[in-house]
Amino acid sequence: MPTPGRRVTLRDIADAAGVSIMTVSNVVNDNRARVSPETIDRVRRIAAELGYVPSASARSLAARSSRLIGLLVPAAGEDSLMISPHNVAMVGQIERELRKGGYHLLLRGITDLGEVTEALRSWSLDGAILLGFLDEEVDRLTADVVGAVRVLAIDSYSANPLTAGARSDDFTGARLAARHLLDLGHRSVVFAGPSFSSVGVVHQRFEGFRQAFADVGVEWDDRLVATVDATTHAEGLALGRRLLVDHPETTAVFATADILAIGVVEGLLSDGASVPDDVSVVGFDNLDLCEYVTPKLTTVAQDIAGKAITAVRMLLDSVETGTLATAAVTMGVRLVRRESTAPVGR
Repeated sequence: MPTPGRRVTLRDIADAAGVSIMTVSNVVNDNRARVSPETIDRVRRIAAELGYVPSASARSLAARSSRLIGLLVPAAGEDSLMISPHNVAMVGQIERELRKGGYHLLLRGITDLGEVTEALRSWSLDGAILLGFLDEEVDRLTADVVGAVRVLAIDSYSANPLTAGARSDDFTGARLAARHLLDLGHRSVVFAGPSFSSVGVVHQRFEGFRQAFADVGVEWDDRLVATVDATTHAEGLALGRRLLVDHPETTAVFATADILAIGVVEGLLSDGASVPDDVSVVGFDNLDLCEYVTPKLTTVAQDIAGKAITAVRMLLDSVETGTLATAAVTMGVRLVRRESTAPVGR
């Protein structure tokens, strides 16, 4: 019998069952071809009685798979991961789905794209998910960087053939938000978000936003773009406080993320403006926070859980079949009307 407190080994089980270590190994790793049913039952019973817990590393070696999936997120520095409330929700859903599939999550912050190679290979990852990276960063991934590791990028519009993708319909979401404000009579609508290039999530939302104006034959003023340094509550708060000074004609704001929109609302209120009587505000994500702020936030709901589940299933299918999935999957969106929007001039 093993000493109390010591990890039970295959040798302990073999000695108790009167069989070889190889026989025990075959049983615990489900290699039953050369083991009789009676021996299998005896080995399993004794293993359970002794409290044997299989070694994850040993099973990984036997299967030639680490069962590890890396989740790589940008890091602002040594002490800070750049995880927005949206991405926090994604992490929880991704971990849950991986666990259901028998895989483990390894979270790694990346301060420089050059660290991706180390992250992918130092832990012998079976696959990796990129969350929060810019399209130009995903574009820079090469075969030398990713090696044999399957990679999926969430919320990416990159055409990199080495990555698959899962994202929301950002264009349609912003179009729905802008059309909602237009139907309420708003014409001086500020588009608030981080700076963007000709591709990516924010660009898609900007194009969808402008398309809504074109749909109803209303010209939108390109000067009504309010750029923030980051999609945070603090940036939204600062923007809300200066909004009516920089854009006094504003009657509504579309922010590219809920956390930014909530900051805008707080900033407007602290500056003496009323939301929605003076300025209506719409966000994007439909985080739980939208129900807890005053006024409750009108927003574009994206299927965060569905996006995470789809991403994980795409990646695991690629890992387990050895194929390279490159097609992107786009999840649907919908507008959720709450108290932060009202007809213009109400």
